[in-house]
Order: sequence, then structure tokens, then C-alpha cells
Amino acid sequence: MFGIGMPELIIILVIILIIFGAGKLPEIGSALGKGIRNFKKSSHEPNEIDVTPKKEDDKSEDKKSS
Repeated sequence: MFGIGMPELIIILVIILIIFGAGKLPEIGSALGKGIRNFKKSSHEPNEIDVTPKKEDDKSEDKKSS
């Protein structure tokens, strides 16, 4: 129903080439690849921010000993 064949892909690529020019296409491709890579990386890694509260006992013991 919504199949994209070779003629449609060629028309899309020609339109992109006309809009952005030949010089910008490698930059656009690399930026798109980096974005996809970062998205995949962030979806598989655990969160790096540690939100667990610190123990108050450790701080109060240090103040008492000094």
C-alpha cells in the first residue's frame, strides 16, 4: 500500500540534493548517524545521575571527632 520503490527513492534523493547541495550531504549524513548512535547508546545505558541521599550519620560523626 505505502511501498517505496526505486523510482520514488531516486526522486526523494534528487529533491534532497537540490535543497541541500552536494557539499552539505556528508555533514547531514554524519550528523544523522551520530544522533541515531547517541539515541541507541542512551537507551541501553543506565542513568548516570545518582539521586540516592547521603547518610547524615557520616557527617555528624566527622564533626564530633574534630
